[in-house]
Amino acid sequence: MLKPIILLCISNIFMTFAWYGHLKDLKAAPLWVAIAVSWAIAFLEYCFQVPANRLGSQYFNLPQLKVMQEVITMVVFAGFSVAYMKVPVTRNYFFAAMLLAGAAYLIFSEQPE
Repeated sequence: MLKPIILLCISNIFMTFAWYGHLKDLKAAPLWVAIAVSWAIAFLEYCFQVPANRLGSQYFNLPQLKVMQEVITMVVFAGFSVAYMKVPVTRNYFFAAMLLAGAAYLIFSEQPE
């Protein structure tokens, strides 16, 4: 049950760098270079994300996998923003995290039919 969560965390790290890392590292590079580098990083993301969802589907239903993915995405993005991009965490980060926590609570508290 823990393996899909770990794989989703790794996947999200790659995804976040693929989507946003070029804004810092490749700012002066031509757009096609940023696209090519982002696609290469995204390939690595999929190498973790697809197995994570396959394994995760053995333990979680589809809505649970999606909400878990969003919570992980927000946590990874907040860390990336602060540590890598040097963007401070604001009060809105906190409120967004609380809303995602509420979504996670709702989706995981639902009783299977």
